[in-house]
This record gives sequence, structure tokens and C-alpha cells, in this order.
Amino acid sequence: MTSRGPERQVRKSAAERRREIVAAAARVGLEDGLECVTRQRIADGLGVQSGLIHHYFPVVEELVAEAFTSATTAELDGLLPEAAAEPGSPGPLRAFQRFFALISDTEFDNVSKLWLNARHLSRYRPVLHDQVVSQELRWCHRIEQIITQGVREQVFHCEDPWAAAVRILAVVDGASAYINTSIDHRDQPLAGLARVLAEAELGLSGGDLRMP
Repeated sequence: MTSRGPERQVRKSAAERRREIVAAAARVGLEDGLECVTRQRIADGLGVQSGLIHHYFPVVEELVAEAFTSATTAELDGLLPEAAAEPGSPGPLRAFQRFFALISDTEFDNVSKLWLNARHLSRYRPVLHDQVVSQELRWCHRIEQIITQGVREQVFHCEDPWAAAVRILAVVDGASAYINTSIDHRDQPLAGLARVLAEAELGLSGGDLRMP
């Protein structure tokens, strides 16, 4: 009877390895904050040498910025899928009903904390600052697209979708600024604030953006 040798380890491509590193960094950023994204922390989590992380990210600030972008892009695609603005989708009204229902859940608290963390750190970290600005614009454009589709379908009534998108996002982010406050103190006063503003911006009746 012949014995089998050790299984041959599959070598990951450079693209796969880079994605793995960024994903690991995004998890650390979400769970513990972007300050904790270090080469050694990511290397330990992946079971590799820190030199490997340095190979892909000679400048650690670029890894921090990509970790933020990865986490917040996943958040955007989960909360407001791009397909929601396309003809044949469940519709702009349904997209916003789902959005406001989801952001009222504590499931997204860590992402809200990440945004707060990134905005603070971006004052001192230019690479991260650029990504924060880029992601803010991406969010605004996604909301604008859905509003524009809703206006086209005569579901919404809005003269300036871009301005409405900026104001809606400003209120969402403003409420999220209190994410580190006890939920007992922030939940009731802030509940539905962004949804009520959005209904007014889109010419809807009160409660139209509640999940049916």
C-alpha cells in the first residue's frame, strides 16, 4: 500500500492574494478600527509573514484606504444595489423602502462606526481622504440614479435629484454620527429621521417609504 504525500499547496495569483489582504484589512477596520490595520496584524490573521503584506502594500496607508473602500463599497451594494436604478428592477420606491428599513437595523452599526473613524483619520491621511471623498460621491450618485429613475417613472416628484441625494445622505450620515451613543439614547429621537426627509424631498406622503 503506497502512502500519499502531502497535498500540493495551490499558489494564489497576485490578484487573489491582494484581494485576500484587502478583505482581511477591511474586517479589521470594521471590527476594531482603521488604526488597527497594520501589516503585522493582517499577516497574523492570514498566517503569513508581514513581508508578504509589504510586498503588496509598501505604503501601509494605501492598505488602510483600500480596506475602507472595500468595506464601504460592499455596504453600498448591499443597501442600494446599482440594479435598483435600472428599468425592470423591483422599482425605485421599493429600493428606498428596503434601504431605510435596513439602515434602521443595528446590523450596519460597524460600518457607520467605520465611516466616522475614516472621516476623523482622513484629516491627517491624504490617501484615505481621497477615498472618503470618492466614496461619498459614489453614494450620492447611486441615490441620484434611483431618484432619477423614480422621477422618470413618475413615482417621485423632484426637480433636482442630485441636490436631493446630497441632502438625504447628509441626514443619514448625520444620524450615524451618534453611532457611539447608547442605542437607548439615540434610537427613538432619530428613528425615521432620514426616511421622513427623503419622503419630503421626493414629493411623497408621510410613511410612503416605510417597508410594507
